[in-house]
Amino acid sequence: MSITRLPTGSLWLIVSGCLLLMLSFGLRSSFGLFVEPIQAFTGWGRDIIGLALAIQNLAWGVVAVLAGGLADRFGHAKVLIAGAALYALGIWMTADVAAIWVLNGGTGFLVGAGVAGTAFGIVLPAMAGAVAPSQRQWVLGVGTAAGSMGQCLLVPVIQRLIDALGWSGALHVMALMALGMAVLAMPLAARHGTPAEHGKPTSPQSAHDFRATLSLARGHASYWLLTLGFFVCGFHIGFITVHLPPFLADAGFDPAVAAWSISLIGLCNVAGALLSGVCSGRFSMRGVLIAIYGARAVATTLFLLLPLSLPSVLGFSAVMGLLWLATVPPTTGLVAAMFGTRYMATLYGVVFLGHQLGSFSGVWLGGWLYETTGSYDGVWWTAVALSLVAMALHWPISDQPVQGRDATVSA
Repeated sequence: MSITRLPTGSLWLIVSGCLLLMLSFGLRSSFGLFVEPIQAFTGWGRDIIGLALAIQNLAWGVVAVLAGGLADRFGHAKVLIAGAALYALGIWMTADVAAIWVLNGGTGFLVGAGVAGTAFGIVLPAMAGAVAPSQRQWVLGVGTAAGSMGQCLLVPVIQRLIDALGWSGALHVMALMALGMAVLAMPLAARHGTPAEHGKPTSPQSAHDFRATLSLARGHASYWLLTLGFFVCGFHIGFITVHLPPFLADAGFDPAVAAWSISLIGLCNVAGALLSGVCSGRFSMRGVLIAIYGARAVATTLFLLLPLSLPSVLGFSAVMGLLWLATVPPTTGLVAAMFGTRYMATLYGVVFLGHQLGSFSGVWLGGWLYETTGSYDGVWWTAVALSLVAMALHWPISDQPVQGRDATVSA
């Protein structure tokens, strides 16, 4: 698959979508760097800060369902612009935060809602709908890799901003960067394809198809197994993104090591996401997910059993990076295979809610257990056990298209 084979309109849409995902995920992945500065400034425990970041993940998942429905009905660009505005406002409120309700409302709800309106659930369906079905998995892999590249490039930059401007000044700059996503949303206002597939208001027939699709999804066992499995992915990513930096600081590492570890995860996930996209197009997507969760269990176990050192931290970060968002192409691909792309944003939004419930659990449990026991060990081993549960959940999943819908809807 060559990018030069794409029509010009689709090419610009994909480029804009990739840049938007780079900003959205790069900014979001940087919040773990602020746990210790906010703790030092306010005197709050990691359970309080962790709860705000857990709310962020939960708000992301809940609002993603609503945002997906709005994008399917009114178009992706409007949702993206609103998401960018909420994202920027939430970050701005976090600077010099002095009240817990402001932390929960800004860092928690508003940033979470902003990420929901600017992340995979909105951008990937737009990108997938702009290309032929044969190109879909490749495009999903490219979009996922773009989010990871944003994590790789922006997290070290944010750490430098914290060093140069202080944590509050860095957040102000991040808020301005978030507003820039509204400009990148413009090409998605002219999505290519038929009105039935893209952002036009739904007709009575398409509304009937939407209700029929949701009805089939409610009774589709594989769809709910996929949702439960994605909970585990969210648990891993939420916990590591937020708590790996303070975990390393407790072990005596420089803050720059944490920033570069998160960055390395993003860099390696560029390759991991692209490889996952290719493998998901050639092999069983269910099998790809089973392999990913099995590898996560092995990598985390080795990280816990081996002596903690700079090589072990970087090695763990690299391996987890290869597996980080590698779950997204096969998961989104399974949703598309089961139900088609017409209501993919909504249906993927429900699956992603399961992911974000997992993120909420991982972030909150990490902070609570740390304040209760003084250690993250319990959460690390819980992450290993959940990897094994995810493997079992994906085993019986079928990727066969559901029956009973109009052929144009399932395309």
